[in-house]
Amino acid sequence: MGGQAAGPVELAEHDHALWEKRVDALMVLASRKGFFTVDGLRRALEDMGEEAFETMSYYERWVAAVNQNLLEAGVYTVAELGARMAEVRARGDTYGEVAGG
Repeated sequence: MGGQAAGPVELAEHDHALWEKRVDALMVLASRKGFFTVDGLRRALEDMGEEAFETMSYYERWVAAVNQNLLEAGVYTVAELGARMAEVRARGDTYGEVAGG
């Protein structure tokens, strides 16, 4: 972070989790729709501070930055996001627990 020494970088390829692939797709789609720029994403990432870089994974930081930019662009409100998160939470921990599924 900020040019500080971070140790060795792991270059080995790895499979991405489904949610990580979805974060990447969300970022691409939202940026193509013009909701934010790479500079907007960078600003949101930098605004998170050092603790985020120490406690959050790469994709956790990205989804937080995308969310911040979408909120700022007026795509949805905090209340709308909270309501949708409650709906998803009510589905259960697995897709198999979805009502009717």
